[in-house]
Amino acid sequence: MLKIWTDGSCLGNPGPGGWGFIATDGKNVAERCGGEKNTTNNKMELTAVIKALTAARKHNEIEIHTDSQYVKNGMQSWIKNWKKNNWKTADKKPVKNQELWQQLDELASSIKIHWVWVKGHAGEEFNERVDDLARTAAESYK
Repeated sequence: MLKIWTDGSCLGNPGPGGWGFIATDGKNVAERCGGEKNTTNNKMELTAVIKALTAARKHNEIEIHTDSQYVKNGMQSWIKNWKKNNWKTADKKPVKNQELWQQLDELASSIKIHWVWVKGHAGEEFNERVDDLARTAAESYK
């Protein structure tokens, strides 16, 4: 099974932001990162997963490791009601980052995803590395 670690970073919120992901099949490791000049942390967290899933389209089962409760909870819990309620939250407000959630939902619809939450900045090797990738990408957009 392909294992992917993702992270997003933002210098200010909003501000310059970066995303990164690391993918490994146990033998090979691939790293990618990018960013935007004016964005938010949550947008970069979502973008990291979108970019990772886009790159991993040939895989039908993936394990996503993220330190973002926003992304994990959104995909495992909140999105069902958002879609049922025409992309409105429980208090009838529009879902923030709707276009990214919709893109992620579309990508995830054809892949079996196992969501794994990891504590950020706790010494987990790939989580620390992907944090560095996202932060470095954000710095390049200053």
